[in-house]
Amino acid sequence: MNLVLKSALAGVLVLAGFTPVSSFAQDGSCTCATAYTGVNPIGSIGNVNGSVMVSQVAGYGPAQAGGDLDFGSRIVVGARGSASVNVGGCNLSVPANSTLDISRVENKICLNVLGSEHTAQTGNSTGVSNNAPLFIFGGMALGAGVLAATADKDHKVSD
Repeated sequence: MNLVLKSALAGVLVLAGFTPVSSFAQDGSCTCATAYTGVNPIGSIGNVNGSVMVSQVAGYGPAQAGGDLDFGSRIVVGARGSASVNVGGCNLSVPANSTLDISRVENKICLNVLGSEHTAQTGNSTGVSNNAPLFIFGGMALGAGVLAATADKDHKVSD
């Protein structure tokens, strides 16, 4: 078999091992995204029940209904608490044992709620296990196997 053809076949097989990586990559999407209109503050806290803290300039303090929210704000809700926020077109509830992070992604406001069920899991938030390293290694092993199996043992480079 021609060396160029063998190399191309091995390259295709190795690349096949990389294709699932994009489908298993952790999605960085927001729980809710809304357009940023340039207005500050970007939103406010709606209701607060129980133990709810909000990040402030000097650390965390008790959250209050009507309190302003801006980029970098974080709301932490305790075991017996809940809160709601209004930011742009997003009206979110933040349940007990959850955290809400507000950030800017390009020209959008990104609100991301992480609950205790999210922080305890080792996989990603899509429910699909992250087997990317297994697929990468498998593709590399398959490519090496094809190269070894198709090696031309009769034509030596030098004697």
